[in-house]
Formats: sequence, C-alpha cells, structure tokens
Amino acid sequence: SANEMLLIFESNPVNEGLARVTAASFCTQLNPTLEEIADLKTAVSEAVTNCIIHGYEGRRGRIEMHLSYRERELYVDITDYGVGISDVEKAMEPMYTSKPDKDRSGMGFTFMEAFMDELSVESEPDKGTVVHMKKIIGR
Repeated sequence: SANEMLLIFESNPVNEGLARVTAASFCTQLNPTLEEIADLKTAVSEAVTNCIIHGYEGRRGRIEMHLSYRERELYVDITDYGVGISDVEKAMEPMYTSKPDKDRSGMGFTFMEAFMDELSVESEPDKGTVVHMKKIIGR
C-alpha cells in the first residue's frame, strides 16, 4: 500500500506544532508504536526548527513537508527556500552550530539521525535545503 500528502506552511514558530501533529496523524495509518510516533515528531520538530532559524534566519518564508509511505517505509521530506548550507557535511557534524548565540546545541541533524533510520540533506546556497528522512514502521 502507498499514500502521500503535502503540507505547505509559513516559517512561523507556531507552525512547528502543526507539522509535528500532521506527520504523526499521517503515520497512524501504518499503526506505529507510541515510541515510533514520538521519534517521528522529534525529527520533524528539529527539521522544521532548522528551516525557521537557519533557512530563513527569522524572516518569513515557505516550508513544505512531503510525507509518503510504501508498505512500512515512511518518507519525510522537509524543504525550505532559504539561505541554504554551503558545507552540508560540516553542518551535519555533531555539536557544529552556525548560530552559537541562538543557544542551539548543534545537535539538530544528530537528533534526526538518531530518531530516523535514514537521513540525507541536499542544499544549495541561496536556493534552500531539503532534508530527506526515512523511518521503517513496525520493525
């Protein structure tokens, strides 16, 4: 079985909760455990917060969350059209942060990796960033 949905929202911090709950609701079709839902919500939170703080640096912009599944594999793609990342590998290193003053731990991607089964990031300076995540539900 397969299904997909797209949520487009403004990069306003209040919408982080909307993205989280939407992902969780979509995921319930796969009959996940509470732990799997919690993992998904944490990863989505981190990705959306990254878009707001780093992608748009507090300015308003559009964030897209595409969710799909095939059988037990859940795919989450979160896109922003912000400043982009010049060095994705460096950005994905644990503890690396480009905004030490914002008190972000530099662990965003590390958390996403921990809570999901796969994580990859595509980015282009001044074009934006796409975070691709995959989670297998009901191992």
